[in-house]
Amino acid sequence: MPFLAKLAEQLDRVVGLFGRLTAWIGVGLVLIVAGNVLVRYFLHTGTIWLQELEWHLIAPIALFGMSYALLTGETIRVDGLYQRFPAWLRATIDITSGVLMVIVAALLVKLSIPFVLQSYRMGEGSPNPDGIPYRFLLKSLIPLGFAVLFLQAIAETMKAVLRLFPSSR
Repeated sequence: MPFLAKLAEQLDRVVGLFGRLTAWIGVGLVLIVAGNVLVRYFLHTGTIWLQELEWHLIAPIALFGMSYALLTGETIRVDGLYQRFPAWLRATIDITSGVLMVIVAALLVKLSIPFVLQSYRMGEGSPNPDGIPYRFLLKSLIPLGFAVLFLQAIAETMKAVLRLFPSSR
């Protein structure tokens, strides 16, 4: 099972890269919002494009952030109960929830691809004048974000299997 441990570690590294990217996107979002506010109040002007960019940047933060939260253990669970369970039961719960998350993430990737392709074929852009064009690029983050979640769910499931069978390492 050393192969599982190495594979889980590699998947964690990939998701870690997306986590760092998400952090930098968050910094960019803060700077754009601050810049928009300063320009609006001091220069009495603003652009639709930059305002749309603000909410467009929230998508990768949410979509990539969920995988990074899973990697760092910042997900929501009932820790008061979970921590009291024996190690084998916690690992079993983690395996079960990991497998379910893999299935859900794979399903969401599959279901979102036609949505992105439809947007691409339509040449969908902002309905606002001077808004951001090529909305399909933003929508393409949906299958990408769930693909990253899929990878992290696989990694977490493998780590739980290794915890359940520690002598196999």
